[in-house]
Amino acid sequence: MVIVSLLSALYFFISSNPYKMKRRNFIQKTALSTGALSMAGSLAYPNLSSTKSKPHKFNLKYAPHLGMFKALAGDDPIDQINFMADQGFTAFEDNGMMKRDVAMQNKIGETLAKRGMTMGVFVIDKGGNMKNTLAAGKQEYIDIFLDGCKRAVETAKRVNAKWMTVVPGGFERKLPIGVQDGNVIEALKRGAEILEPHGLTMVLEPLSDSPDLYLQNSDQTYMICKGVDSPACKILFDIYHMQKTEGHLIHNMGLTWDEIAYIQIGDNPGRKEPTTGEINYKNVFKWIYEKGFDGVLGMEHGNSKEGKAGEQAVIDAYKQEDSFL
Repeated sequence: MVIVSLLSALYFFISSNPYKMKRRNFIQKTALSTGALSMAGSLAYPNLSSTKSKPHKFNLKYAPHLGMFKALAGDDPIDQINFMADQGFTAFEDNGMMKRDVAMQNKIGETLAKRGMTMGVFVIDKGGNMKNTLAAGKQEYIDIFLDGCKRAVETAKRVNAKWMTVVPGGFERKLPIGVQDGNVIEALKRGAEILEPHGLTMVLEPLSDSPDLYLQNSDQTYMICKGVDSPACKILFDIYHMQKTEGHLIHNMGLTWDEIAYIQIGDNPGRKEPTTGEINYKNVFKWIYEKGFDGVLGMEHGNSKEGKAGEQAVIDAYKQEDSFL
């Protein structure tokens, strides 16, 4: 409005001036002046609306979890999931999904569907990794586990999940190991009967956290899955844990491959993002890709650095290690 007023005043001055220029020349000059001013204005005040860059195209379905990008995306879980999708991540996992209220589960499920993301694992609530051990063969422990399986079915429906993590518990030291194996297999068969009709799969996770945990190695987990003999019972191969307990990662994954349904990631030592430890993740990812794996690889690790810079470092690490083609 200010520019228009100035031009009007200029036109009045020139029109009343005895040495006024011709009307045609004035119109031409003011048109050029207006264009120049408009251009200057556009340069001085560029379009401030942010344009999103295209999401990175990863070769595998890496799945972050809530809190991993909190500094960059904010506190809201839905904003965090949208941020993950904007970065190119095509999957998501949430160990604590069963403990979230139903409204949040529904929101997460709707957001994942809208963004075309695959839901990864959540943990079947049986009281904790060491508690209610299935190796003991006690009915009260089995009942707690089976109740968790039934409730997991409802949670899975809300978020369109397929895989649920199961940790059988600790050793029952008073029993021979063969008897413990049999107890675990029988309990898991009961769980599979609940999950299988819904197309759901519990994935057994061998862990390195304590020598008191019953399930610690991939070959042992393979044996248990063969004993259960159900598509609803497979292996969760956590690369961080297996590097600690047995190493020889690619070899052991190859030996147990037909029972592996889910993979998790973490470098060792430290359990942080790839590139921060000793594992050659670029080679491991390449091998998994060449096996034709179309499942989810859960990013079950911490960030090596805090804040926005640390979160960006996680994204950059996955871009780097995923560039194996």
